[in-house]
Amino acid sequence: MPLIDVSIAQGRTPEQLRSLISALHRAAEESVGALPENTTVIIREVSTELWSKADQTIAERNGGR
Repeated sequence: MPLIDVSIAQGRTPEQLRSLISALHRAAEESVGALPENTTVIIREVSTELWSKADQTIAERNGGR
């Protein structure tokens, strides 16, 4: 029973997020033989002001957007 928990910066369209969910389900099925009904995917969107790397937030790196 895979639980796939993904954190991603906000800003994707609902269609992009749906595509990601589908791809993760397929990956679990193809790589470990997980049944779709036993696979859970959680997508956590994080504000770009709250996600940083090398002491710079994504918002800062993108010019404040």
